[in-house]
Amino acid sequence: MKVLFVCSGNKNDGPSDVVKNQYESLVNIGIQVDIYTIRGKGVLGYLKNIRPLRNKLKKENYDLIHAHYSLSGIIASLAEAKPLIVSLMGSDAHIKGWLKKITLKFQKKWDVTILKSKDMQEHLQLESFNILPNGVDTKRFCPIPKNEARNQLNLDLEDKLLVFIANPNREEKNFKLAQDAMNLVKTKNVKLIPVYNTPNEKIPLYLNAADMLVLSSKYEGSVNVVKEAMACNTPIVSTNVGDVQKNISGLQSCLISDNNPVDFAAKIDEVLLLEHRSNGRDRIFELQLDSVSVANKLKEIYKNSSERSSHY
Repeated sequence: MKVLFVCSGNKNDGPSDVVKNQYESLVNIGIQVDIYTIRGKGVLGYLKNIRPLRNKLKKENYDLIHAHYSLSGIIASLAEAKPLIVSLMGSDAHIKGWLKKITLKFQKKWDVTILKSKDMQEHLQLESFNILPNGVDTKRFCPIPKNEARNQLNLDLEDKLLVFIANPNREEKNFKLAQDAMNLVKTKNVKLIPVYNTPNEKIPLYLNAADMLVLSSKYEGSVNVVKEAMACNTPIVSTNVGDVQKNISGLQSCLISDNNPVDFAAKIDEVLLLEHRSNGRDRIFELQLDSVSVANKLKEIYKNSSERSSHY
């Protein structure tokens, strides 16, 4: 099977880490995947990609096209991509105004729409969709001794370290909630480290070096860093966004907080007092959120979509 990914290439001079990880997981199970990256910012920048993408589709013989994010799906539609599968990511659930109206209009023409969580469907109110979260590479994200990870990152061995793995300047990530909570935390020698603009290969080290991952977002889809933390058995305190509660409910040293600093601080103190790693890695395999399981589910979606298209 030969598949073309269509996605933005404006950040990091190429596809996002999420897209790269899905690409690698599909290649590892024997699917041939090419990537077309959309270059150009704003509506006009995206529209300029229609003709070159259409030309590429005419020259190459793809079994199907898989676009990531709403704008990429719209451009792929206008380039006459068929059959077309579109993954709407977490931020797509909260698009508004004209973009939401256009996305919902084009969505009716897509062969398959993939959402990352049920929470996204509740916001978008789509009638036809598949729910398939992104998987986590359990070979890369795996437990290693905390002090070993800290030594590699030159971090203090004695402090209680909390990691916030997102750009603090992104409003939806709500870094202020985490900061305000830190002012109320009673445990001594606790430090909060924002981790961003960091090579993806270092993220497993930060998760293993940390006493806890904190996620204070206002909204999410299926939160990749939470699943990555689970795969490393890293304790977690998070707001109730996306599929986090479903994934961490009942796990050791993992708690859901209300969206206020008092409760967030109390949950941080409670988890730090336990001084135990989580058992999240077992849950990853139980829920089949490892990248191999997700890739095989996606392969089945591809197969069904391709077979339906061949009948038309």
